[in-house]
Amino acid sequence: MNVKMADLPGIGKKMSFLTAEGSMIVLIIHHTGKREMYFFKDADDDEADFSMDLSADETRELGAQLLGAVFQPVDSDKMKLFKSQIVMEWICLKKRSPLTNKSIGDSEIGKRTGVSIVGIFRDQEVIASPGVDEILQSGDTLMAIGKSEQIADFEKLCEGEATD
Repeated sequence: MNVKMADLPGIGKKMSFLTAEGSMIVLIIHHTGKREMYFFKDADDDEADFSMDLSADETRELGAQLLGAVFQPVDSDKMKLFKSQIVMEWICLKKRSPLTNKSIGDSEIGKRTGVSIVGIFRDQEVIASPGVDEILQSGDTLMAIGKSEQIADFEKLCEGEATD
């Protein structure tokens, strides 16, 4: 991003932010504290696509948000690593499984397999973020999240095959 600053005699300062895509945001800060922001989809346009007036507090809040004061997105390299290692799978719970008719907490799924159950599909109903007291029933479709090996172990457990 290319940033240019210019004095506006009798008015204040003008800051122009030119993006790599060829757009431009212009911020005019008046001596009175008033702020005007203009957005140009094409930096060469003479007329802004839209504009807005901001108070000093609003400008500071916008700046804080742009700096990531409240929300920091995940680094894209970390997200790629996360996506390559974490799997989400829907698994049917069989009647012969040792998990059937036990609560999520009592069955110690996380401890046994490392998997977390994040949803249950039962009788046309979805139970999102089930609690540890939720009783697992034969025929439940469990939405599980974990590493590939953990999911494989959990699938065996849901089928009724031992994984301890």
